[in-house]
Amino acid sequence: MRRNIRFIDIQKPGTKKHSCITQLLSIFFLIVTLLSGCTSVKQAAYNPATKLSPESIKEDFSVLKKILEANHPSLYWYTSKDSIDIYYNQAFSSLNDSLTELQFKNKVAWFVTKIRCGHTSVRPSKSYTAYVSTHRSKQFPVYLKAWGDTLAVIGNLNKGDSILKRGTIITSIEGLSNRVLLDSMFQFISTDGYGDNFKNQVISFNFPLYYSFAFPIKDSFAVTFIDSLGNQQSAFIRAYKPLPDTAKHRANKPINQPSRNDVKKIQLLSKRSLNYDTSSDLAYMRLATFSGGRLRNFFRNSFQELKQKNTPNLIIDLRENSGGNIGTAANLSRYLKNTPFHIADTAAAVNRSLTYGNYIHPAWFYRMVMRFTTRKKSDGKFHFTALEQHQYKPYHNLHYNGNVYVLQGGYTFSAAAMFILSIKGQSNVTVVGEETGGGNYGTSAVHLPTIVLPNSHIQISLPLYRLVPDRSQIHNGRGIQPDVLVEPSTGYIRKNVDHKVEVIKDLIRKKKQS
Repeated sequence: MRRNIRFIDIQKPGTKKHSCITQLLSIFFLIVTLLSGCTSVKQAAYNPATKLSPESIKEDFSVLKKILEANHPSLYWYTSKDSIDIYYNQAFSSLNDSLTELQFKNKVAWFVTKIRCGHTSVRPSKSYTAYVSTHRSKQFPVYLKAWGDTLAVIGNLNKGDSILKRGTIITSIEGLSNRVLLDSMFQFISTDGYGDNFKNQVISFNFPLYYSFAFPIKDSFAVTFIDSLGNQQSAFIRAYKPLPDTAKHRANKPINQPSRNDVKKIQLLSKRSLNYDTSSDLAYMRLATFSGGRLRNFFRNSFQELKQKNTPNLIIDLRENSGGNIGTAANLSRYLKNTPFHIADTAAAVNRSLTYGNYIHPAWFYRMVMRFTTRKKSDGKFHFTALEQHQYKPYHNLHYNGNVYVLQGGYTFSAAAMFILSIKGQSNVTVVGEETGGGNYGTSAVHLPTIVLPNSHIQISLPLYRLVPDRSQIHNGRGIQPDVLVEPSTGYIRKNVDHKVEVIKDLIRKKKQS
């Protein structure tokens, strides 16, 4: 059984009390999790077409608002209370008919996005997720890269389609302009402040999924596009229909399956890697997460290798990194930062009793952790003092002093954005790419228990702390701006060339020449 828990391995300087208690609680929770994971629970067959009564979904919606009002640290940070109430009443008044879980989830997501908090995200119930993992249905067949009002083909599930090739510009689907399409899908994606670039990147990762949230899936779709001569053309494309996973198809799978060790290596490489381009005198570190992946060992080994090779330029690619453990991100900063630093000026919760804990999982764990790690200050909030006060010192033996180029994009979020904030502005650091999804001023995160609504069992992530790394920054709801802006390009997409890496290589060449 998987638990959505993120905890920070930071202790108050000069004491071990908080660390020891936290470790004991974590061990206890791990034991309970393992025991519960071994229990077989027989559930009734799930049917996604089953409808929930208006009474049950109204109860769920009411419970959600009460929990958010009691516990969310930034409920009115970007949207006023009056506006939140208006959005709530608008959604609540529409719950007069029975709805399927997916229909109700979309209503909840529409309301939750108005908070403008990227960590307050909505997911289907576990039953729904389990169902769709084994019952694949037809879908929109094309993956599209989104930026501004542009949609460009980056993948096609219909392999025989010779029309919509990589790099082709789509101008409409089913008669709807790109702007209308994107705005319709945006309403189901939570983001920090006004960082729509995060929404663009989420849609780029899985356009068919978000299209299905906003529009009906048919057997074919009318699309208009720009052909290779620059002319606008029209075509109908058929829906992609996955083949059923029958015994016959399984029999056709390769006999030589990868070993367990090979699988582990693949899993690690999916999270992090380090490669070298000797022709450009650079190393390329790709980090898709700050959780798991034995990252601390990976960082130590990587910077030891960089020192041995005397590599003058390092690219750190965070374009796929939506965050993870803040302590791990800070650990990476220690190899690069020239001066001592701390993670946050403010890490504050509005409530540590977790009102309505019956619907917050696992409420008991976070109650105990917050009891021992926070204290109430004059502002009436409960501050995670260890996180606010702890100062990190740079490493010396393996400290990297070469040129650092950080690649960021719309999906760079949470701990990944905090890492960039910790090193941005240093003389040897250049940030390249697009605006991050993670806020430049702060976010709401640290502990992320899950709200499970009582009737629909829809899940909503609930951040417990408002986190502000640097109060001197402008609170405008935008992401981190790059030092060198590099936007997507249809020409590079068509050629399948990483434009942003090419820009960095050009920066390195110019620095050598100067």
